[in-house]
Amino acid sequence: MHEPGPPRTTSVGESVELAPRSPDPDGSYEWTLRDAPTESDARDDGGRVGGDSGDGDVLVPGQTSRPDAPVIHLRPDAPGTYVLTLDAPDGTHRQRVRAYPDERRSVELRVPAADLPVDDGDVDRVSLMWPHNDRLLARDRPERDGDDWVCEVRVPPGRHGFSFVANDDPSNEHGDEAVVPGPGRPRVSVSASVVDSGAGDGPSVRIAADAAAPPDIDGEGGAGRNGGESPVAVDFLVDDRDASPEAVARIESLAADGTLSVPVSELPGDRSDGVRIHVVPHGDRYGAAETVRIGRDKEGNATVSDPHAPPEWADSPTIYEAFVRSFAGDTLPTTFREIERRVPYIESLGVDALWLTPVLASPTEHGYHVTDYYDTAADLGSREAFESLVATCHESGIRVIFDLVINHTSRDHPAFQMHAAGVDEYADHYRRADGDFDVTGTDWAELADGDMPEYYFNWRRIPNLNFDSPAVREWLLDVVDEWSAVVDGFRADVAWGVPHGFWKEVGERVTDDVLLLDETLPHDPFYGEGEFDLHYDTSLYDVLRDIGAGDSPADSIADAFARAEWLGFGDPSLQMRYVENHDEERYLAEYGRGALKAAAAATFTLPGAPMVYAGQERGNETYRGPIRWHDGDNALTDFHRDLAALREYEPILRDGAVDFGGRAADVSVVDGDPERVTAYERTPATGGSEGDDPVADADPLLVVVNFADRPATVAVPPEFEADLFAGDDDGSVGGESTDSEPTDGTPIGRTVPVETVAVLR
Repeated sequence: MHEPGPPRTTSVGESVELAPRSPDPDGSYEWTLRDAPTESDARDDGGRVGGDSGDGDVLVPGQTSRPDAPVIHLRPDAPGTYVLTLDAPDGTHRQRVRAYPDERRSVELRVPAADLPVDDGDVDRVSLMWPHNDRLLARDRPERDGDDWVCEVRVPPGRHGFSFVANDDPSNEHGDEAVVPGPGRPRVSVSASVVDSGAGDGPSVRIAADAAAPPDIDGEGGAGRNGGESPVAVDFLVDDRDASPEAVARIESLAADGTLSVPVSELPGDRSDGVRIHVVPHGDRYGAAETVRIGRDKEGNATVSDPHAPPEWADSPTIYEAFVRSFAGDTLPTTFREIERRVPYIESLGVDALWLTPVLASPTEHGYHVTDYYDTAADLGSREAFESLVATCHESGIRVIFDLVINHTSRDHPAFQMHAAGVDEYADHYRRADGDFDVTGTDWAELADGDMPEYYFNWRRIPNLNFDSPAVREWLLDVVDEWSAVVDGFRADVAWGVPHGFWKEVGERVTDDVLLLDETLPHDPFYGEGEFDLHYDTSLYDVLRDIGAGDSPADSIADAFARAEWLGFGDPSLQMRYVENHDEERYLAEYGRGALKAAAAATFTLPGAPMVYAGQERGNETYRGPIRWHDGDNALTDFHRDLAALREYEPILRDGAVDFGGRAADVSVVDGDPERVTAYERTPATGGSEGDDPVADADPLLVVVNFADRPATVAVPPEFEADLFAGDDDGSVGGESTDSEPTDGTPIGRTVPVETVAVLR
C-alpha cells in the first residue's frame, strides 16, 4: 500500500512534507488538492502542484528530476483543513492536513560586532545558524547596523539559541539566545474505555482528552488547569486510512467537550485493524497528537489499544553507550569480539540496553560517515561477529541499540560518487543547493555550474540524502528492515534532519519490540507523535552543565522539567537523561568528580531513562579516548553500579512521578552550600490502582542531591527515617529533631548527611 500515512498537523508558515509509503521508484505518483480553507490562495490554483516553486505556492513539488510529484511540501497560507488525494500505482488515497493559525512572532537578533570572535575589520560576512534554518550556513545573512550585526526573523514563542558565524566559519561562532514571549505548547493525555451508552444502542468507546498548557515563557499567564491565557481545546481526527470520508465525518461529528463517544455499531465493519483516532490539543498554539485505536475483536466486542506504545522491555531502561573504536582500551584494537568479551562487565553495571556508535563500513574512526549500509566495518569484524555480540548481550539480558545514520552518507559512498559523476539513476539521491551557499571551498562540492550538495554546519564530507526521492526512501526503509531483524532498537543520528513523515513510516514499519531513540537538538515533542519512543533530554543536559559550572543553582533541575512541559512534553519517563555523550566534553574534566557523581545521581533518580556514556563510570576525561580499564576509578564505577541497583530495586524510581514542591520544598541546608543542594520527591504516578501495581503501592521517596565538593547536612521532614543509599549497615537517618534552626530560619526535623545523594524513605 502506498497510502501516505496519518492526518498531519501544522501551522501557517510551517511546511509539512507528504509522501507515499512503501514507495515504488518506478511507479507514478501525483498529488491533487481537493479542498482548502476559504481564505487560502490555493483555491485559485485549480488544485495544481506549484509549478515554479515560488514563495507563494501552497503545494511545492519535491526536489527531483521526475515529471510527476511523488513527494510534495504543503505550505499552508490560511488556517483550516486541506484535503488532498494521491494517485498511486495501487489506487487513490486521501490525505488531510489540519493547519492552525500562524504561531510566529517577529524578533530582532542583534549581536555587537565586538562580541564576534574575529576582529571587526576582518569580518567580511556573517551567517545566522540555528534550528530554524536547519543549521544551513550562508542562507540567512545578518546585516550591519551601526556597531551591531542584526537579523529580522519570525519564530514561535520560546527561548531560541542561535549563532552568528563570522566569515561562514563555525570556529568563529558567537552563541546567543533570543527570548520570544508567549505561551508554551499544549499537551494532551488520552484515556479510552468501553461504556454502555444507556440509550439501548449498545456499547460505545469513550475517548476522553485531558489537555493542558503551561504558562507563558515569561512566567505570565493563567494559573488554572490550562495554564495559558486561553483554554485548550482538542480536535479528534479519524485516520483517513481506516474509514471512508463519510464515516470519518460521521465519527468526528460525535465529539463534544473534549470527549468522543463512538458507538461500536458505527465502526467500519471491514477494518480488522480498527480505527485510529488522533487527538490534537490546541489553544494559542497546537501540540503533538496522541493516538488511540478502537475496534472489535472476533466476537464483536469493542477493543482499545495504543498503536504507538513503546516496547515492554523499554520501560525507562538504563542505557550504556559505547564509542566502539575506543572501548577495548589503549592496548588492543576494538573489535566485535573484544566488545563481546567485555559483556560481563557491562552486565555488572546493571544496564538494560547497550547503544553502540556506528558499526557499519566507514572511513572514519567515529563511523558517522557511512559507505555501506549493509556491511559492518572491516576493522570491527564480520556481520557474523556482530551478530555473535548481539546474541551474547541477549544471553545477559541486555538489548542492543544500533546507531542509524541516514540523514547523510560519506562522500565516499558509491551512491554519492555516481551522483557526482552524473549517473541518471542516482541524480536524485542527494539534495542540491545553490553553489553560492558553498562555504567549504572543496572540490567535491563542484557538481555543476551554480550547484552543490546540501550539508549541515560545515560538514563538507557528508552530503544530505534527498528524502524527496522515492528511490532513496525505498533504499533506507530497506536498511531499517535489514538491521531491525538483528538488533533491538535504533538511535537515530541527526533525527531532526529527516522528515517527520519518514519517521512515522519507520515507527509503524518496525515491530512492537523495537525501540526508537531520537537525537533532536533541542528536543521536540513532535518526534514522539507516532515516531520515537525516547528522546534526548537536552533541557536537563544543559541545566546539569550549568549547575556543574556554578552558573545555576542545583534547584534549577526543576526548571528543566518545567521547560519540557512548556515545550509540550507530557510523560517525563520518555526522556533519556544524560550528563555526557560521544559529542560532548567529559563532565568530570569540566566540573570535577563530586559534581559528576551528583549529576549521575540525578539522572538515575529522576523519571526517564538514564544513560551512561562508557568511561563516565571509569573516570575518563577525554570524550572519545580509550576506556580506563587498567587505571580507572573503581569507586566511581561502584557508585554507578549502586545507582543502577537501587533504581532496579525501587520501581518508583523508574516509573513514579516527581514533585519539586511539597515536602521536597521543606528540605533545608543546615551545613553546606544551599546553592549546590536540591531535593525532589518521587511519588506514585497517577492512574495506578492499589493491589496490582507495585509503583502505585510504593512509599514515596525523598531524594537529596549535593553538587558541592564537600558533604552537606540537610534537614528533612521527620517522617523520612531511612536512607536507602547510605553506606552504613542499617541505613538509618541520623539526627533527631532539635530546637536549632538553619540559616534561613526553617525548623529542623531530622538532619541527614549528604555526601552526594541521599534517597530517603
